[in-house]
Amino acid sequence: MAQATAASTERSVRYRWWGLGVIALAQLMVMLDMTIVNIALPWAQQDTGMSDASRQWVVTAYTLAFGALLLLGGRVGDLVGRRRAFVAGAVGFAVASVAGGAAPNAEVLVGARAAQGVFAALLVPSTLAMLATTFTEPRERAKAFGVFSSVASAGGAIGLLGGGVITEYLDWRWCFYVNVPIGAAVVAGALLLLPAMPAGRQRVDVPGAVLSACGMLALVYAFDQAATHSWTSPRVLGCLAAAVVLLGAFGLTQAKGPAPLLPLRLVADRNRAGASLTIALAMVSLFGLFLILTYQLQVVMDFSPLRTGLAILPATVATVLTSTQIAARLVPRVPLRLLVVPGLLIAMLGLLNLGRLTPDSSYASTLMPTQILLGIGVGLVISPCISAATYRVPPQEVGVVSAFVSTSQQLGGSIGTALLNAIATSVTADRIAGGGRGERAVTEATVHGYAVASLWAAGITALAAVLAGLLITIDLRKPAQAPPEQARATEGDLAPSN
Repeated sequence: MAQATAASTERSVRYRWWGLGVIALAQLMVMLDMTIVNIALPWAQQDTGMSDASRQWVVTAYTLAFGALLLLGGRVGDLVGRRRAFVAGAVGFAVASVAGGAAPNAEVLVGARAAQGVFAALLVPSTLAMLATTFTEPRERAKAFGVFSSVASAGGAIGLLGGGVITEYLDWRWCFYVNVPIGAAVVAGALLLLPAMPAGRQRVDVPGAVLSACGMLALVYAFDQAATHSWTSPRVLGCLAAAVVLLGAFGLTQAKGPAPLLPLRLVADRNRAGASLTIALAMVSLFGLFLILTYQLQVVMDFSPLRTGLAILPATVATVLTSTQIAARLVPRVPLRLLVVPGLLIAMLGLLNLGRLTPDSSYASTLMPTQILLGIGVGLVISPCISAATYRVPPQEVGVVSAFVSTSQQLGGSIGTALLNAIATSVTADRIAGGGRGERAVTEATVHGYAVASLWAAGITALAAVLAGLLITIDLRKPAQAPPEQARATEGDLAPSN
């Protein structure tokens, strides 16, 4: 009997870790798609005959659909069952990828990208929710979140590298088709390894869903348009005003509704709010870094797409190693802010180093050290913040909390790209206006814009460190603060049901 019990326990543990691989692969599929298509866009534009305006919508359609529907996607997972939402999201994402790869014109391509965003919003909250409810023992939980956060942080860089390889040796359409085998592996793994979790009994908060989707749509669109228009343009200001009104109305419905989409008591938790805000600010720096590095490498240093992808690998490697080998070991052993605050300060040092950028800066002396420092910093931040954000969440609400965390990450990336691009563009224009228009002068002005934007990112990261130090107080060494075991009892171990 004891041997049978031991064998069953070993089988359950084995399935849990194989299941983590499936969940991480799904997250990777979504994250790499956020950047891999950017590399393919020039070829896609030429092949489909799309205009410059349509080209921008290939990126924007995905961002808008993804950011606007994350909260609703998290609640849908809570209501219909997370494995069901996970599988539906993976299947839909793969089908939309086929449509994008086969697109004969810009309209179909933009529609396929929007569909990818819709299904990504259904898939992503379920990934984090299943991790949070499956790995409840602090050490296992820290290791699982370390793997997950490293994939989430490194996915963008992997997308740049993959896009460079595919466009150089295959065809831009394979930037979409590559999701088909990945999606098939995710679906097969989910059906074999992930448990069929029970559906919830609450009804859908339709007014809240509409208000949150429209409010997030307006907010994400405002930041997206700010990257190419002035922050004071009527379009941007109008979208920001609409976002404030819609999200304010959403907050009122959540405070008074009988079955809110996002219960405000979950957001009001000090640690959860602090962790989500820290993730958002960290993503401002991370996405801003990728933007600046890509421009510097391709525009100033004339790197090919493939060489650019390879040049950004140090950030990926540093993030993965730090998250899985350092943060995962320390999360159960030290107060979480003792990882998060030093991590943010290390990332800040990397951004300050990038603030020294000049046209003559070498890859080895400036760009590589910056990537390593930022990679180490992000690796120390994301996993502890996810642990803090999902700490002691009732199992029936972990999906919407996961969606809230993912929304913070998505908003941070959108804000970072728009804000730092706007700063760099403005500084560059002012420098050119006052310093001549020769080729050397334009290059110097462009690089100066990148450097100033990096210093702004460093300041934002310093602010994140202060907020994290004040708000994140969880110490998983204390028994009273260990994640509740009822999560395991409610959701079951990560093993397929017989």
